[in-house]
Amino acid sequence: MCRNIRPLFNFEPPSTPDEIQAAAVQFVRKVSGMSKPGGANLAAFDEAVASITQATAVLLAQLETRSPPKDREEEAARRRLANARRFGGV
Repeated sequence: MCRNIRPLFNFEPPSTPDEIQAAAVQFVRKVSGMSKPGGANLAAFDEAVASITQATAVLLAQLETRSPPKDREEEAARRRLANARRFGGV
């Protein structure tokens, strides 16, 4: 899975529409193999992003869990530490 796509479910505060769209853009980039589509592919790229954004928002609204919500700051700190270990910062 693309490292840039982060889990969006069960966070406090909840994921924002911008975060959902950013994940959709990353997904479409990964699947298409294009980071910036040319003019001929721009409409298809944008349509795919919009569809995936909508589907993701519906999915997140319908998911249920018994687990307490994760804290965004704690998760971000955990990811920073893991990256520092992985890339030699710690």
